Amino acid sequence: MAISELPADLLAGHGQRLADHAATGRLPDRHALDTYRAAGTRAAELGVPLRTLVDAALAAGENLPGVLPALRKAVSALMEGYEAAQLAAIRNEEEARREFVDDLLQGRAERLAERAEHFGLRLAESYVVAVARGLHTADHGAHEGAGGRHDDARGLHGAPGLRGDARGRPAREGDLGDRDRDRTGGRDWGRIERDLIARFGSHNVLVAVRDGLLVCVAPATLPAAVGEFTHHVRARFPPGWRVGIGRAHRGPGGVVTSYREAAQALELADGLRLTIDVVKAADLLVFPVLLRDRSAIEDLVNSVLSPLLEARGGHEPLLETLEAIFAAHGNQTAAARRLKVSPRAVTYRLERIRRLTGFSPDDPTQRFTLETAVLGARLLGWPPTG
Repeated sequence: MAISELPADLLAGHGQRLADHAATGRLPDRHALDTYRAAGTRAAELGVPLRTLVDAALAAGENLPGVLPALRKAVSALMEGYEAAQLAAIRNEEEARREFVDDLLQGRAERLAERAEHFGLRLAESYVVAVARGLHTADHGAHEGAGGRHDDARGLHGAPGLRGDARGRPAREGDLGDRDRDRTGGRDWGRIERDLIARFGSHNVLVAVRDGLLVCVAPATLPAAVGEFTHHVRARFPPGWRVGIGRAHRGPGGVVTSYREAAQALELADGLRLTIDVVKAADLLVFPVLLRDRSAIEDLVNSVLSPLLEARGGHEPLLETLEAIFAAHGNQTAAARRLKVSPRAVTYRLERIRRLTGFSPDDPTQRFTLETAVLGARLLGWPPTG
């Protein structure tokens, strides 16, 4: 933009103030500096380049001797106002973005499609949501228990709700408490977002922190974005993190569904005591099915496994043996290696299970019943304590 294209009233009175300074030596007073700041703010709001604004201010003093001190004050005030407007615009954009993400993940449909386009998302497409948890930094690890992971006491039938403040409003990033800051690795999540945007573009990925979860929304047509998200989590945080990945779903409601699936995958992984760091909802579809009829799975667990409670040494070694056998596809030697016991010990435990329950993992039909019962026991936290 050329100086001649500036609004005529943007630097009104500037030339006269410089002339007064040249004649009297008086610097701009407080009122004049406030006027300059207001002009800088207005220039930023109008989209005037800062260089053009400064050039115009300097040009007004070219033929006036001894006005450098006044020019310095004037230009400094102009830049203060300009920068304040830019900062306010950035904050407004961040607030709008946070509100959009809150509404998107909570399924509030008010003008979602219109607002999504502003942030580069085309909600008619299919999206995948990945969530990461346990993102503590190395110096926080000593305060998070043996496993270093925050395991919240949440139910298995839905994603964790978005935390709100005392008035019930959704939490904002700036409102996160110390616990949430620890759980999201301080500002490391911001670096992950910048890295993802640098590779895939701001119109393809959306990263936000919600209730201690680092959330990544990416198009289903760009699976590399979710892989890159997991890569950065793995690279930036010590062991103890876990990533859950939802399935691809279309539209705004699809984003909510994928988010809930990803969060539920984390809960199921905890309940099943899985040791893997990345869990996919698509790989765990059978478990929500089991939990839909809670009374049926409780009846199965109690009917099949209750006799193990009478075992000498407790039920837990026997359940762990069954889990190892199922994971090793019936190979007792491999199961023994997993359990760090001898193959003879595995054989002995399996025989005890057969005598107590009447079920044997060697029989195909009985193996399915046993495995389903063991998985149900883990999901239900059986047997209950206390």
